[in-house]
Amino acid sequence: MENYQRFRNLHYKETPLLLGNVWDDKSALLFEQAGYDAIGTSSAAIASSLGYEDGEEMCFEELLLIVKSITAKVSIPLTVDIEAGYSRNTDEIIRNIVTLHNNGVVGINIEDSICINKHRNMQELLNFSHIIKSIKTYLIKNNINLFLNIRTDAYILGLINPKEETIKRIKMYEKSGADGIFVPCLTKEDDIKEIIRFCKTPVNIMAMPDLPKFEILQSLGIKRISMGPFMYTNVQDNMETTIKVIKDNNSFESLFHGNN
Repeated sequence: MENYQRFRNLHYKETPLLLGNVWDDKSALLFEQAGYDAIGTSSAAIASSLGYEDGEEMCFEELLLIVKSITAKVSIPLTVDIEAGYSRNTDEIIRNIVTLHNNGVVGINIEDSICINKHRNMQELLNFSHIIKSIKTYLIKNNINLFLNIRTDAYILGLINPKEETIKRIKMYEKSGADGIFVPCLTKEDDIKEIIRFCKTPVNIMAMPDLPKFEILQSLGIKRISMGPFMYTNVQDNMETTIKVIKDNNSFESLFHGNN
């Protein structure tokens, strides 16, 4: 079975797809070796690893180099976070997506908020829905199989009525061709229930400190659980601590016996 169909099928199993979020070859290989069914890039993690802030500070070509390297080394499906598309031009966004597909990518995340001068704001609903529809129309016309996971950011931005805004946007995005919906920072069980009640496509949520356990998320109907940048930040935090301990202790002992 080709990777795209394997990946799509993972969203319709009883057990949610646990997605390993990666930022380079080694992290991708570790998830594959650990038995994960699929991986996805974290744009925030990749940006940070290259010395950028999240929010399209890195360019598409930098992302593409990492994606090419990952797909050359792993066999499990890879989906890629393209932020808002690395362009405000729909044709260019589509070209970026097709380039990723041509390099072995089976899905993308594209988000409905944009960072301008380090400030993130929601895109206008009708305009972003049109972008989704244009992408989907092109993919269908050209027989390109790619899972469109649409990220909606009302909860990330802390809008006054995030549940209502999310439901409104989900309805439009599904009509426009979304294959899945990603709602990062959604954690409340009542909100999850209500959103899933209105959602016809698989719902993806992300690791947060107060996120319910996986079995609860499964009972609520969640179909995909991702890690966002938090695996990367965990690794970096441990590295930062060790670096400081080496300097403070004038010893490499912490490299071999831990920081305690």
